[in-house]
Amino acid sequence: MSQTTVAAPQPLSRLQIWLIAMRPRAYPAAIAPVLIGSALAYADGKFNVLAALIALVCAMLLQTASNFINDIYDFRKGADNDERLGAKKVLTTGLLDEQTLIRATILVMVTAFVIGLGLVWIGGWVILAIGLLSMLFAFAYTGGPFPLAYNALGDVTVIAFFGVAATSGTYYAHALEFSQASLMLGMATGFLASNILGVNNLRDIPTDAKAGKRTLAISLGETGARWLYYAQTALAFLMPVLVFLLSYKWTVLLALLALPLAIKECMNVAVRNGAELNASLAGTARTLMVFGLLTTIGLVLAKP
Repeated sequence: MSQTTVAAPQPLSRLQIWLIAMRPRAYPAAIAPVLIGSALAYADGKFNVLAALIALVCAMLLQTASNFINDIYDFRKGADNDERLGAKKVLTTGLLDEQTLIRATILVMVTAFVIGLGLVWIGGWVILAIGLLSMLFAFAYTGGPFPLAYNALGDVTVIAFFGVAATSGTYYAHALEFSQASLMLGMATGFLASNILGVNNLRDIPTDAKAGKRTLAISLGETGARWLYYAQTALAFLMPVLVFLLSYKWTVLLALLALPLAIKECMNVAVRNGAELNASLAGTARTLMVFGLLTTIGLVLAKP
């Protein structure tokens, strides 16, 4: 009688481990606002290719640092444990030790600051202020004496920094001024990025509550958290319409082609629970990326 042997799982490479820590699936929240801010500057005849490249690199570095910091403090406070329904993180699983991740965080932050000096040279003290505040809030999101994500302020922070500051700040680096359109489109990306966090927090209500992490989803309850998702989706898709009404060409409305995808995700969020929401997490990130790409294309085509 033959016996079937089960092959032992192959150990992860260093690259695979660092990719888990970096969480590249979250990068749409960093990439979309920079693309939109740069495309809006192009539509307004104020595009600067160097500013676009530096802003994109810095945004991705800050997203990475934010993910590292989030891992460190959630691990320390017990929010990441074996009961968590999302993807297991590097500290919880022992793939990396805390000191290694701290050193990596410092390295990424310093790199972002040094590269960002090129953007400061282009945009001046306003860009410096936005950059320093972004770095501060990347830490304050889960670290410090009053961690924002643990006090129901994570969603507001995401809208402010992954939306308004990232989009309008990118636009400022090109144009050396803010605009109504950059603020509106920044709110759009912020609302969709906040939906990514919202799905994550909706899924983690039981484990976050045990860890003492008071997210907005816990404050609102499951029904309220779902309605917040629907409302933010609606507001996000309203913004391109308002930008069109500011006398931009009809091509900015190409962003609305992502609406069926967004509606599908709203319907999924309405019926999914627990680990099922991992699929909605990926779908919400995909919605943001598609919205960002369509908005970018629409703005490029809107150039007179």
